[in-house]
Amino acid sequence: MLQNAMPALALLALMVGLAFALKWARHRLPGAVGHSGPPMQVLSSLSLGPQQRVVTVQVGQGADRVCLVLGVSPGSVNALHHMPLPADLVDATPNPVTPATGFAARLAQLTQPNKANPHAPR
Repeated sequence: MLQNAMPALALLALMVGLAFALKWARHRLPGAVGHSGPPMQVLSSLSLGPQQRVVTVQVGQGADRVCLVLGVSPGSVNALHHMPLPADLVDATPNPVTPATGFAARLAQLTQPNKANPHAPR
């Protein structure tokens, strides 16, 4: 029985080793990871159906920022509208990070060290 399982176990070990090697190479090789284009930020997304969305994306930095409205479907992405952002909005971009509530807030509270009393039980 073990003789029949050895080739399968060897193949499994080879596949796991290959997965770890690819993960290691992805972080170490130049150009393998990263975004080489202009910085982008998704401002909003609206679902129109099971596979169609309208997405508002901010592209660029500083005074060169442009807001794009994109129609996204499984087979394509179409630009519906584009406009430069006004100068007063360039510096006052909304912060996409919202404060954590519920389980996430409680977990963050428990994992951060207690600065007032570092020896207090958690």
